[in-house]
Parts: sequence; structure tokens; C-alpha cells
Amino acid sequence: MGTERRALAASLAGLLILATASAPRAEVSQPMSAIDWLSHSVANAPRSGQIPDETITGTGGIEDIAVLSLDAPSADTLGLLPAERTGLPRTLWGKTPEPELAQALRAMPLDQLPALQSLTMTLLLAELNPPEIAEPSQRNQLFLARVDRLLDMGALDQAHALLSQAGTNNPEIFRRSFDVALLLGQERRACKIIERSPSIAPSYAARIFCLARNGQWDLAELTFGTGKVLGQIPASEVSLLEQFLDPMLAESAEEMTPPDPVTPLSYKMMEAIGQPLPTSVLPLAFAQADLTENNGWKSQLEAAERLARAGVLDPNRLLGLYTERKAAASGALWDRVSAVSDLDKALAAGDAKAVSRALPRAYTAMAEEELEPVLAALFGDQLSGMALSGKAARLAFELSLLTPAYEENARTGAEADPRGDLLAGLAQGDTSQARARSSLGRALKDVFDTPPTAAADRYEGLLPDQLGLAIIEAIGDVTEGAKGDYPRVQDGLRLLRFVGLESTARRAAIELLVLERRG
Repeated sequence: MGTERRALAASLAGLLILATASAPRAEVSQPMSAIDWLSHSVANAPRSGQIPDETITGTGGIEDIAVLSLDAPSADTLGLLPAERTGLPRTLWGKTPEPELAQALRAMPLDQLPALQSLTMTLLLAELNPPEIAEPSQRNQLFLARVDRLLDMGALDQAHALLSQAGTNNPEIFRRSFDVALLLGQERRACKIIERSPSIAPSYAARIFCLARNGQWDLAELTFGTGKVLGQIPASEVSLLEQFLDPMLAESAEEMTPPDPVTPLSYKMMEAIGQPLPTSVLPLAFAQADLTENNGWKSQLEAAERLARAGVLDPNRLLGLYTERKAAASGALWDRVSAVSDLDKALAAGDAKAVSRALPRAYTAMAEEELEPVLAALFGDQLSGMALSGKAARLAFELSLLTPAYEENARTGAEADPRGDLLAGLAQGDTSQARARSSLGRALKDVFDTPPTAAADRYEGLLPDQLGLAIIEAIGDVTEGAKGDYPRVQDGLRLLRFVGLESTARRAAIELLVLERRG
């Protein structure tokens, strides 16, 4: 039946082409994506190159782009965190041109210390005044860069909340909303929007997917045939769409080579034809799709660990998965499940001897996957000041410094050795009486021995009018400098202290020592 529908669609498509032969043919547009895996979309082809709307109603043609004036509303002002709550001035972006800010956000390193990751998230979600633009086409570039950065980080819930404030009229914004909806399992909502406004569809493939998803299979077949004959569907998508539209064909066909790149839409269609793709080799945002109960416990655990490591999943959700059942196998993942579950039970029982036994094992298991910050978030404050013995006492102290209560915990559990003294000094912002033995320790001590009085020369020209850009660059300097360029680390930390981000600077310094993230 599906084959017959496709033959009919191809015939109708041929008639449509003959009817519009005098019109120039539209070129197949390249994706305008800031991240390679975003869905192909927003083909700003000339209207003269499209089949008239009345001929192909519902096939996803792109409407004209309106010319905006400089004083038109901007999505750049949108955010989830009022500036007052963040401690950042609303004028943070100052005089930095919008394209430069957007580029700086996209260029930030992803593998950041937890404190810097938290600051980055605040920058992305804060309600701030829009930056300067030279022409209307530059508007919303910062907003889109913020969303793209959230997607890179795997922060789909935050991206969805931010996109929801912007509406669905802008094709570039809707494209991202569509992808996020697919990865969150909310394609029904996104497809209903396309059903109401077909021309907003990111691509022919998206329109076809939604027509089928809404039960309009005949129209989906017609749209597929039209798009294929017109060259509006890339050759790489044709076979996948054919199998998606014809379950009988999908059952008899050989296993497909995964699309390159895999987009959220192709991921969903591969799943629909019975050839789901593992998310472990895909960008982090895809891991969200494995958190549903439709997936096995192991898949959920692996996805949750990836997202928790990136700082975008509530640690308690990972703990809930760890303690959901007893590990029935051995290996790195199952060792973590058992070790964290044992530590959780020991703490719940208030058994210091059991905690002393369980903590080193849990720490070692979590450290293998750089999940120590998650362990700290779950148990650091409980461990603070607990009467533990041996290695567990040191680990408890260091984990307690990775929590928001780091300063208080430093006073109640400080160790009487050079490393403990230095960590306690960093936690309290004064290392003048502490000793440092390593080159990194000496570099950090030098930063916090005295209050900052000026920013480093590398930020010359950015303060005070480009404060936001200076902070972005400082985050990059600490992150990249941690690989061995300690003067660069010092410059970044001093800048953070100088502009009032003292807590972030302290926590980042503590993390550099405790987590030993040095590239």
C-alpha cells in the first residue's frame, strides 16, 4: 500500500513540476546550524523558486523573511534568572557587538570546572539588556548562541524553557525548539505547531515526519514525492524517509548505515523503523532520550552519568537510579552502583565505621568517570565534620569543600597538613598563612594571598564597558590554563575576584586542587 501511495505521489509531483516549469528551481539550501547535528532548516530560498503555496499547501515552503527595524523586540533580553538573583548587572554585555559575543560563547571550552560551568549556565540564563547591534540582521544572534551552548552542554530542559519564552514565529528559533522537543520525547507538541503553521517546518523531512505523526499518511507520501522530485530532500535522507513511511519496506530492508550527521529527526526516524542508535557516541544532548523508562536500567544509568558529569542533571536523579535495584553484574558501572549504594546506606544509618570503609571505594569508583562533584553534591555536607578514620577522613574533608557550604565546612573539618591548610585558606579567601608545595598550589596561593587590585593586561580594553566578554575570556583562561599554563590560570582567577565573583574564584581554585583537572 505504501509503495502505491509513493507512486501516486511521484506522479502528482511530476504534474506539479510541469505546471510550474517556467519558474526557476530553488537550490537545496545548506543547514544554517551553529551545531552540526541540528536539523536542516530555514532554507531561505527565493520565493520565485518555490511551487506556489496554493499548489502545495502543507508541504513546508518557507515564508518571506520580514525586514526588522533596529527597535524591534529582541529575544536577547529573555532569560530564566532575573539579574537581581544572579548578582550580575543588567548591563553586563555593555558595548560588545552582538556577533562578537555570540562567537565568544560558542568558542568557550566545554570541559569546565564545576564552578565555571555554573557561572557559564548563569550567563546563559540571565535576563540582561541586549548587546549592541549595527544592523537588524544581527539581532537574536546572542540568543541563538545561548541556546546552542545549552544544547552543547546537554541542558535540554533549560534550552526548552528559554525557547518557550521566544515563541515559534522565528524559523531559526523554532528549528531549535523542534529539535529539543524531539529529544525530550515531546514531538507531538512540536508537530501540532507545524500542523497549524506548515511553513514554519524546519525542512521537508520535518514536515513529512509531522504529517505522519499526526496521522496524515497520504499527505506525507505526497509531500515526500514532491520534495524528492523537486530535489528538496537530500539524497542521504531519501532511503530513511521511504522506510519511515512504509513499515513493510523497513522490515524487509537491510540495516541502514546511520546518517552523518545524526540529527534529532533522523535519530527519531531510525528509532521508528526499528534501528535505534546508541546515544553513547552522539552529542551529549541525545543522552536525554535514554532517561525514559522505555529504556533499560543500564542505558538510563549511562545516560544519567554523562549528563550528571556535565552538571546538567540533578545528582539526586542519578542517586535514585543507582539505588533503584541491586547490581546483578560486575564491572566499572556496576561497581559504582554498588559502591554508592553502600555509602548511601552507611550514611543513612549514621555508622561512621561503615562510612570509613565505604567512602574510599565509592570515591575511587566515581573518580574513574570524573563524577567526584556528583558524589560531593550528594554526600559532601553529610560527611563534613564526621568522625572518620584514615583515608576516609581526608576524602570527606575534600568532598565537603566541593559544596556551596565550602567555607563553613572548611572551618569544621580542616586537616592539619599543608594540603588541608591551603584548601581551608582557599575556601576562606585568604591563603597568606597557608603552605603550598606543588607548582599549582603556589600559583593559587599567590592569587589569594592578597585582595585583587587590578585586572591582568590580557583584559585591557574590556573593562568596564565589556564586562561580560571579560568574564567569558576569564572562564576560558582558567579552563585552558589548567593544562599547565598557570600564569593564565592566575590571570583568570584574579579577573573573577576583581569583578566581584569571589565565590566562583574560590570554588574553582579548590576544584583545581581536589579534582586535579589538568588536561
